[in-house]
Amino acid sequence: MKLPKFISQNLLLKMTSLNAVVIIIRLIIGFFLQREISGIVSKTQYAQIGNFRNLIAQLSSFTSFGVFNGIVKYVSEHKNNNKELQKLFSTTTVFILIGSITAFLILFFGADFFSEKYFGSSTYAYLIKITAVVVPFISIQRVFNGFVSGLSLYKKFSKIELFAYLISSGLMIIFLYQKQFEGVIFAIAITPIIQVIVMLFVMVQIFKEYVKVKEIELKIPYAKPLLAFTLMSFASTIILNEVEVWVRNSVEKKLGGDEAGIWTGLLLLSKNYMVFINAILTLYVLPRFAQISDRIEFTKELGKIYKTILPLFACGMLLIYVFRFFIIDIQFKDDYSAMAPLFKWQLLGDFVRLASLILASQFLAKKMVYAFVFSELLSHLLFFGLSILLVDSLGLKAIPIAHLLRYVVYFAVVLFLVLRHFNRDK
Repeated sequence: MKLPKFISQNLLLKMTSLNAVVIIIRLIIGFFLQREISGIVSKTQYAQIGNFRNLIAQLSSFTSFGVFNGIVKYVSEHKNNNKELQKLFSTTTVFILIGSITAFLILFFGADFFSEKYFGSSTYAYLIKITAVVVPFISIQRVFNGFVSGLSLYKKFSKIELFAYLISSGLMIIFLYQKQFEGVIFAIAITPIIQVIVMLFVMVQIFKEYVKVKEIELKIPYAKPLLAFTLMSFASTIILNEVEVWVRNSVEKKLGGDEAGIWTGLLLLSKNYMVFINAILTLYVLPRFAQISDRIEFTKELGKIYKTILPLFACGMLLIYVFRFFIIDIQFKDDYSAMAPLFKWQLLGDFVRLASLILASQFLAKKMVYAFVFSELLSHLLFFGLSILLVDSLGLKAIPIAHLLRYVVYFAVVLFLVLRHFNRDK
């Protein structure tokens, strides 16, 4: 299918339109999946599924040493320099080995502790041990995604994402009907294996063009530049997901398991449409910002991105808000109607978050480690503090309100730090 001329001549719009097709398909399947899950598991178990997803997200960063954005940056810069790519992937191989072995040992021998933390019971320790065995695939999948993003192979990326999602969704339905709650956890745990298999099937020949696997050495020539991204990833992904677990567990203790499940449902909806912008950030914004060093050119590019993405996102959010009751009805079999009043705060927060993340991509593109870590830690502390502070007086509404307030402050801080960066470079 040919794209309209005004889209095909604009790379960002072209990527957006193609990626949107994949996201829409994912959303439709996701609605069906969540509806079936919510009809079988309790709201408390639904919240625990959210906790487990947070664990997987943390592992994706920890097991790969958080080098995803570093791979995107250096692959985009050295895509025509096989020697540098060889050094990059030699270093990454060492990081994967260290991260995967460490994560395996911690999870496998601490299974009872993590089962209590994420599921409120040691009953599911065996699922934590299964996850421990899967960790090498989690790290490999993350590194491969960084490689594809660094090459800006957005068509390949969309194909991989869609195929892997379709297969993993089918398996989740099968395990859900057979084992209910435990089946969902098992399906989430083994999804990285499916993603790696699909990625290898689609990308193996392209990967061979850039990297000679037999010449990869257990050396770390890129250790110093990549460890900067490790620090940034740990400050964002690991702490972000840890804070979400803390907030969810706090909501369950103060308001009950049903409220924790309702917030988890809202958060999952938010993450589903934020997948769209995450793909744009990694496939277009980060590689583009990495190539720009001039303030005027940066400002022009930022304006172009904002003018392209923000109106589309705003329209999508408006539609979600207008049809929020319909969305709740089709996504959940159980009664999740208490989620409706939370939509406006979550959507407003996500819109400000979008504008902030686009701007904050400059931190990653230019490896502004201290600025990135400071702004991320401030954001997470604000969210946790405001959530705990407001929940007693505002109830569940406090959580999305805290989400909005945190990103208003975050945007102002990021803007200040980016402007200061360019002023220093004058």
